[in-house]
Amino acid sequence: MKDPKDEKGIHTDFINRMTYGEYLQLEPLLSSQKRLSGHHDEMLFIIIHQVSELWMKLILHELSASIEAIEKGELSMAFKMLARVSKIQSQIIEAWDVLSTLTPSEYVQFRDKLGQASGFQSHQYRMIEFALGYKTTHVLDIYKKDPDLHQTLSEALHKPSIYDVSIQALAAAGLPIPDETLNRDVTVTYKGDQAVEAAWLEVYRSPEAYWDLYELAEKLIDIEDWLQQWRFRHMKTVERIIGFKKGTGGSSGVTYLKKVLDHRFFPELWDIRTKL
Repeated sequence: MKDPKDEKGIHTDFINRMTYGEYLQLEPLLSSQKRLSGHHDEMLFIIIHQVSELWMKLILHELSASIEAIEKGELSMAFKMLARVSKIQSQIIEAWDVLSTLTPSEYVQFRDKLGQASGFQSHQYRMIEFALGYKTTHVLDIYKKDPDLHQTLSEALHKPSIYDVSIQALAAAGLPIPDETLNRDVTVTYKGDQAVEAAWLEVYRSPEAYWDLYELAEKLIDIEDWLQQWRFRHMKTVERIIGFKKGTGGSSGVTYLKKVLDHRFFPELWDIRTKL
């Protein structure tokens, strides 16, 4: 192996230059793990959730840009972003495997330090749900403590989801979509529409004629598939660590997490598989 000292061009003088750590803001980032107990495994718990929040920030970055691209009719640009979202989701899913190394006996040593803090309160997760079309106004109450954050969530609630703009893309391609569907209240969770199902069915029956829409549909299926896998791993990890105890945020815990597994973001894209 070549010795690093033989690399004559390596920069070592950073008195007046930006370093790697400065660019990435590593000092504040790596000093943000503040354990509230003296327990060794609390560090694992904090880092797993912080890393997941960073990945969610990138998911939102990509989803927001892909929604804008679809609105502009630039579907090929959206495909790259959505493919990246799916890869990010795989990373978040694997994080549950790391957290699963935390045993019930270990977690109980510091769980009370969380108070009522819970992943249920993750505003970024709520924004991802909003971006995918699952809109719930009652969760906004959680964020009243921070007016700026509450405003951010409220604005996200009133924006069209990626499925809303995908349905608009169906109409732009000449497929018949009712005006009431195109102009629906985007603050309400989408429930499904027979005309939208018929349009997607036509896309899947004639993929050569609607190749971009066909590819868009499969990208959406990828994202929902991965999200449901993330939800399932979340539920099983919680069950493994705390069983059927209530969540620190007041939810029913595993019982609640099992219920959300039933929700479908893009119902027609799943239903047409039976009808093809």
